[in-house]
Amino acid sequence: MMPCCCCAKKSKRSDKKVRGDGSAPPPTRDRRKSVSAERYDPEADDDQSYSKVVHPKSDDQRKRLQDAIKNILLFRSLDQEQMQEVLDAMFEKEVTPGQEIIRQGDDGDNFYVIDSGKYDIYVGEENKKKVVGHYNNEGFFGELALMYNMPRAATIVAASNGTVWGLDRQTFRRIVLKTAFNKRKRYEKLIEGCVMLKTLDMYERMNVCDALTSQQFSDGERIINQGDKADCMYFVEEGQVRIAMLNKADPSATEEIEINKLGPGGYFGELALVTNKPRAASVYAIGTVKCAVLDVHAFERLMGPCMDIMKRNIDHYETQLVSIFGKKTNITDLR
Repeated sequence: MMPCCCCAKKSKRSDKKVRGDGSAPPPTRDRRKSVSAERYDPEADDDQSYSKVVHPKSDDQRKRLQDAIKNILLFRSLDQEQMQEVLDAMFEKEVTPGQEIIRQGDDGDNFYVIDSGKYDIYVGEENKKKVVGHYNNEGFFGELALMYNMPRAATIVAASNGTVWGLDRQTFRRIVLKTAFNKRKRYEKLIEGCVMLKTLDMYERMNVCDALTSQQFSDGERIINQGDKADCMYFVEEGQVRIAMLNKADPSATEEIEINKLGPGGYFGELALVTNKPRAASVYAIGTVKCAVLDVHAFERLMGPCMDIMKRNIDHYETQLVSIFGKKTNITDLR
């Protein structure tokens, strides 16, 4: 899937000349009227004027829609109630070959998720358009025009019969954008309290914020299990966790020994990702715990600047084990 650049072109609204009576001159080309000229400010939005949009769906439609959106990063920060609002508000649209879904230069009205069908991405003037990418039975487009209040910077044309799901501008902004905005603000505070992440510059921190997802654990729940393969690392948002280890270097050991406890701003699970080894210890929730989770792909892409710190931590961890178990244990060799 190739991401659509449906809003990269800067709006020309601010460049229009104004007549003596204060009105704008007539448009020079037949473009869709602006749906909403103002830039959306999530911080100023109090939701009081928002009314929920509901498009009834059959069980089959809802299942197809859930399958279509399950891997969309934009929706990962939504809670269950917000996700249901999005599902309720989305509408189904069947398309035929040659049909334009969005047109370059138009104002953004809807965000689209592909359910089925093939689609071509065109960029250029009317008589000089060229294909710059394709969608094949999956993907989404149209979000950037809604996020940044810019005209569409590409045209999407159906290359086969298919179906897309649409989400109106107002619902997209008030649920998806506001949630993403609040999520970023919350994770900015978390990162500020994490010593390791202070080595990142502002741009790198924002990328980490956008990649994090939230998980909640109940009292006593095991968050990671010693010996398992690692697929993510964790940052403690709320609550406290305890780290415990079974000393597998001692064949007679049968009980885990507590190694440490971590509170908000603490992190764990990075060791196995750094060493490419199984988890060296287990981690359990103390009371209700909320963690921000960074998956292995985002870790490899974003945490390079922190790698030296994490490697230095290995020596610190091994020093802790000496004091607990009475002898040096190579933490990277634990199974």
